[in-house]
Amino acid sequence: MNTLKAFSEKEHAYHAYQARQNYLREQQSIQLEFDDLRAEVEQARADLEQVRVAKEQERAAKEQARADAERERAAKDEALAEIERLKRLLPGKPGPSDPGTR
Repeated sequence: MNTLKAFSEKEHAYHAYQARQNYLREQQSIQLEFDDLRAEVEQARADLEQVRVAKEQERAAKEQARADAERERAAKDEALAEIERLKRLLPGKPGPSDPGTR
């Protein structure tokens, strides 16, 4: 009877050990999957941040180009106004509004 009881206790211990090993393997699998998903989420966030930065840079470049074009237009208008002012100052030259232009 003692042999049977010892055998039964060893079998019970073996099953408890196997159950614990199975539990640990399952937990490790869950943790690995969780880590993979976390890495995917972090990569997606990094990708979104790169897209956001690229769009912001593009917007800033467009704004800079618009400002440059506005400055160029203003400089051209200023130059044309200066040319007209100088033409009016030339003696004996009729201006564009003078009747003798033709």
